[in-house]
Amino acid sequence: MNMIIVVSITLGILFLMMTVLFIFRIVLTWYPNVNMSEFPYKLAYIPTEPFLVPTRKIIPPLGGIDITPIVWLGIFTLLREILLGQQGLITLAIRHNSI
Repeated sequence: MNMIIVVSITLGILFLMMTVLFIFRIVLTWYPNVNMSEFPYKLAYIPTEPFLVPTRKIIPPLGGIDITPIVWLGIFTLLREILLGQQGLITLAIRHNSI
C-alpha cells in the first residue's frame, strides 16, 4: 500500500474521531453540572482538553458559554477539507501518483 494512502486513511480516522469528540464536547457545554471525571465524559475530556485550554486563554467564554469546542470543530473540519476533501492536497497527491 502506498504511503500516501496510509497517511490519508490515518488522518481521515483522526479527523473523524476529533470531530465526534468535539461535537460531544459542544453538547456537554449545555450541561455545566456534568462531572468530567466520570467514565463516558472522560473519553471526550482527555483528548480534547489539551486543545481547549490554550484556546480559552485567547477566547474567553461569551455570556458564560464556552465556544472553544466550536472553534476547534471548525478548525478540524477545515483541515480535513483542505487535506482530504475532493480537491484536498493529499487526495490530489493520490490521484497524481495513480496516473
